[in-house]
Amino acid sequence: MAMALEGIRIIDLSRLAPGPYCTMILGDLGAEVIRVDPGGGRAAEAIMPVEDEERDRAYDAEGRNKRSIVLNLRNDKAREIFYALAKGADVVIEGFRPGVVNRLGVDYERIKAINPRIVYCSLTGYGQDGPYHNMVGHDINYISIGGALSIVGRRKDEPPSIPGNLVADYAAGGMQAAIGILAALMARERTGEGQYVDISMLDGVISLMHMVAMQYFSSGRIPERGEDMLTGGVPNYNTYQTKDDKYISLGSLEPWFFQNLCKALGREDLIPYEWDEGKRGEISSYFRDVFRTKTRDEWFELLRQSDICVAPVYTIDEVFTDPHVIHRRMVEEVDHPKFGKVKQVGISVKLSNTPGAIRSPSPSPGQHTDEILTELGYTKEVIEGLKREGAIG
Repeated sequence: MAMALEGIRIIDLSRLAPGPYCTMILGDLGAEVIRVDPGGGRAAEAIMPVEDEERDRAYDAEGRNKRSIVLNLRNDKAREIFYALAKGADVVIEGFRPGVVNRLGVDYERIKAINPRIVYCSLTGYGQDGPYHNMVGHDINYISIGGALSIVGRRKDEPPSIPGNLVADYAAGGMQAAIGILAALMARERTGEGQYVDISMLDGVISLMHMVAMQYFSSGRIPERGEDMLTGGVPNYNTYQTKDDKYISLGSLEPWFFQNLCKALGREDLIPYEWDEGKRGEISSYFRDVFRTKTRDEWFELLRQSDICVAPVYTIDEVFTDPHVIHRRMVEEVDHPKFGKVKQVGISVKLSNTPGAIRSPSPSPGQHTDEILTELGYTKEVIEGLKREGAIG
């Protein structure tokens, strides 16, 4: 059975988390992804030392379903190879700072002249224009300017909590890029022409903050960490330590869920006071005390039987032994030529007729250089010459 994106070829120039995650999503759904790895220089250097690069690569979900070619795009002959790839491609994605692809000669206008149907996506922190467009940054910076970091944490008099790089890199960056690319491909079906997709992680963060923004625009009130309904300001949307020093989370906001919670905890008298600010201290204190009387998993088994929004706060090792996670195939085993069966996260988008699949593990840089060039018509002798010149790797 054909996969949803089968026949779509993507040339991936991106390096760090957001771009590779975007092309992981699209590759899982059937797109052919050719990863262009750098042919040297600073771009080829790792951010931090790696103990076992080959083993890490085997478990690297972002690299799966991809082939790798090493091109030194500062070399004229390497650029010619890129142009040949782009001529037969549907999508190019890059994550350099604005202007870099122009200097390398692989920018949208050049590629569009070769292939008017190309969908060309630039994924950056601040977008292609504006006062900050050329500023460097990482997830923590984008969620800072986008306001998300200001609301994450227990108390307003303590520093914000840093939520990993989930928000800007993956949700506001990689996922937004995947949506933009798919939308542009759909538009191409009607118009016959590709287009430029400008994805800013800051824009994406602000889009994710739409509900907070709506509340601010409506009331003028600035939310404080730990004081709003969804940031720990109410007892029934919060986390509590349990007898075994683990944590349970509650999300019982709707009146009927709060009623069920109060009944299960033996305090039906609290039901009328869900939104009574004067009672929040008493309710929070009781919840803190009562949750200390049983273990996390005992509470989870007890409360989930009573139609209550409850969940255990898992560490990452616990996630992938949970029976529901296993049932939903969110942990997959991938065949690797050296390490045998290796585990990776599963595919989140479940399609009934054209399901995604993990078809190959992450390649080493340049693993498919010869193969891809042969497909483009290069002979073995020419390929060897290009290697000697440093154009490819």
